[in-house]
Amino acid sequence: MKTTTVSALLATCLMIGAQLAHAQKTTEAASTTAANPLSDADKAFVQAASMSSSTEIDAGKLAMSHSSDKDVKSFARHMMMDHTKLTMELKMAAPKGVTVPKDNSDTSLLDTLKPLKGKDFDNAYISKVGVDGHKQALDAFQKEISDGQNADLKKVAQEALPTIREHSQMAQDLAKKKGVTAD
Repeated sequence: MKTTTVSALLATCLMIGAQLAHAQKTTEAASTTAANPLSDADKAFVQAASMSSSTEIDAGKLAMSHSSDKDVKSFARHMMMDHTKLTMELKMAAPKGVTVPKDNSDTSLLDTLKPLKGKDFDNAYISKVGVDGHKQALDAFQKEISDGQNADLKKVAQEALPTIREHSQMAQDLAKKKGVTAD
């Protein structure tokens, strides 16, 4: 009788542990500890900023091999450098106990770019990653500045906003130069 009760208790503990581990792995937003909770706005910012930067870096790598246009490659190199720096700043600003997602790229967007080459790639990259991606990033950074609760994260957003604006303008200029219309 005692063996059955102990076995049932052990099985229940293992199930709960497995469920907690699964929940922890599948959480997309920044994780927090009870001692250091983030507001929903701050969690959304960490998620959006990390996804934006990760996507920019991965899409930039694709541009290096899928594009033959020197302007597109130059833009991609610039984005990879700046977004790598931004990712480091975000990680440093995140409070203790908050995990900034590492490989957090928009895989559906990258999957649409992977089969493309040459001008088809360039047009999609400029439109979706350059123009549209930076519009979304601008929205996320501005929302953190207005709604965020964590002073360090707000500071990162404020300091990065001019760079994100510059990227957006660069993307729009590149689109205009290459005759690309955004979706």
